Formats: sequence, C-alpha cells, structure tokens
Amino acid sequence: MAEESFLLVSLKEEKAKKLAQVLSNDTSRKILEYLTNNKRATETEISKKLSIPLSTVHYNIAHLASSGLINNNEFNYSEKGKEVIHYSLSNKYVIIAPNNIEGLREKLQKILPVIAILSFGSFIISKFGTLSNNGFMLSKVGESASRMMADESIAEMAPMATQQMIPEITTTVTEPNIALWFFIGGFFTLTIYFLWQKFYNRKKS
Repeated sequence: MAEESFLLVSLKEEKAKKLAQVLSNDTSRKILEYLTNNKRATETEISKKLSIPLSTVHYNIAHLASSGLINNNEFNYSEKGKEVIHYSLSNKYVIIAPNNIEGLREKLQKILPVIAILSFGSFIISKFGTLSNNGFMLSKVGESASRMMADESIAEMAPMATQQMIPEITTTVTEPNIALWFFIGGFFTLTIYFLWQKFYNRKKS
C-alpha cells in the first residue's frame, strides 16, 4: 500500500499534543533542519554535526519518528554486525483538524495530488515562459546587432539600439505571470467544487 503524503491529526487526539511538543523543542527542530539539508543520516552523524550529545539526539529522534515527521525504515550493518538506522524526512503535509476527522482523510487523498499537479504545472509553465522570453529577447538583440553592424555611422547606431531594446524590455516587464494565474485559477476551481459539494451534502442530509 502506498504511503500517505500527509499527516492528519485532530486537536482532540493525544497525538496533536505530542506533535506540538516535538515541534516546540529546539533540538528536534535542529534535527529536522539538518535532515532537510541532508538526504539521510544516522544518530551518530547528527550528534557530531550538531554537537549534541548522542543520548539527546536518540531521545528526540524517537519522538520525531513516533510523530511521523521522520522515517526510520533504512538501515545497514556496521563492521561489528550492529544494525545502524538511517533517518530521513518523511516529506508529509502536516494537517491539524479542529474537529472530527472521519471522512476528511479520504477527501485529502483526492485533493492533495491535484494541488501537487497544479504546483508542478505552474512550475513548468513558469520555466517555459522564462525560456521563451529569453529566446525572444536574444533573437531581437541579435537582429539589432546585425543592423547596427550594417550601418556605417556610429551616430546612427545608438538611437537604433535604444529604439529596438526599449519595447522588448517593456513587453517582458508587463507580460502577465501565466504560471501564477494558472495556479490561482485551478485552486479557485477546486474551492468552488468543494463548497458546492459541501452545500449538496447538507441539502441531501
């Protein structure tokens, strides 16, 4: 079974209290920050890099693992045959619900992949738009350079270069952010859909 991409906790659950305690702990936050910059690490490595006693690291990692914030499913064996666990971030959305979470988990399983797709689509569109603009600008600059080289008078080159570059710069600055509007539009559509679904369920009940 695929691992869930989110950690759903109700305020009524004891787990919410434990999660709050873990996140408010300075050492736990340092460990999370270290694992953010490093794909995986052992307790000994974390202890040495952060200059924290090994016993303290072990205590905090145990709480981080039980809270679902880090993974401890990777290991190898040392030269002495001892099992050495490698820890990594779980990379999950942490969602705290104020009331009953029955049924909410299924809804989140549907909406989170859509949000991820919207974010990825926005990123691709943004990158494509940047490359297109850069290519367009380079093309125009090349045309301007060719024209300037063809002219014999240096006095005529400067006005020509200025006239060619200013419109293109203005176009680039004023061009709308397509990726941003794509994400906003998709998110707005999802919001309307779930509001309508909520209204429909109330009316049905």
